[in-house]
Amino acid sequence: MLTTDFPPGAPNWIDLGSPDPDAAQAFYGGLLDWTYASAGPGSGGYGFFRRDGRTVAALGPLTEEGASSAWTVYFCTDDTDRTAQLVAEAGGALRFGPYDVFGEGRMAGFTDPGGARFAVWQPGSTTGLDAVTEVGTLCWTELHTTDPEAAKPFYRSVFNWIEQDVPFGDFTYTVVTPTDGGTDASQGGIVTLVDEDRAAGATPFWLPYFEVADVDAAVARAEQLGGGRRGDPVDAPDVGRFVQLTDPQGAVFAVIASASEPPGQ
Repeated sequence: MLTTDFPPGAPNWIDLGSPDPDAAQAFYGGLLDWTYASAGPGSGGYGFFRRDGRTVAALGPLTEEGASSAWTVYFCTDDTDRTAQLVAEAGGALRFGPYDVFGEGRMAGFTDPGGARFAVWQPGSTTGLDAVTEVGTLCWTELHTTDPEAAKPFYRSVFNWIEQDVPFGDFTYTVVTPTDGGTDASQGGIVTLVDEDRAAGATPFWLPYFEVADVDAAVARAEQLGGGRRGDPVDAPDVGRFVQLTDPQGAVFAVIASASEPPGQ
């Protein structure tokens, strides 16, 4: 379970790059009851999604040439520069950084050997998100990749994650946990990119899950707001009901109503 303790290797930030930030504000505000606050002058249009006054995600314009709308998951690190070195040694590539963000922290963005993009955040005065695992907040992260067996050693080298392979229907799902997170600190998973996504031209990606009270109501609301659904909702015993969605600009994310009631339900 994600917490705001943020041990090294745990997700501690998430942001959306969008070609239309105003439309993104309207969509996620209507779907997840988020409000938006600019980071102020000099932020390049970057700002924060908030729920009940707490930062739960961030939003900014697209800054990389050829980029499309997408969510980026950031993982906590004690040393961004050392993480950049480990990524390079393990066969990944640097996309941006490392650099300091005022006095808030230090960051860098990467691409893993399979092509999935992710980033790291070294806490300064901003440790990370103010709330996770509650309704309307980030509760899980998941790597969809063409080669899970190659992805595992890469991320193990970079973050020293603990892995556990578990049967899930017709395939194996790998649950990952930060080394210093404790026995109940699983944060996400690694899964094979499905054939339908590959056929549609999808490349490996990190998928954020947001907790909702009712998945079917969230699907209906997303469609009303101009979003889309990727497949039908899935019911998984002891996990919950979940489905992948897209926002009006094409960014992919998932919503889940967890089997165990989240805080703030």
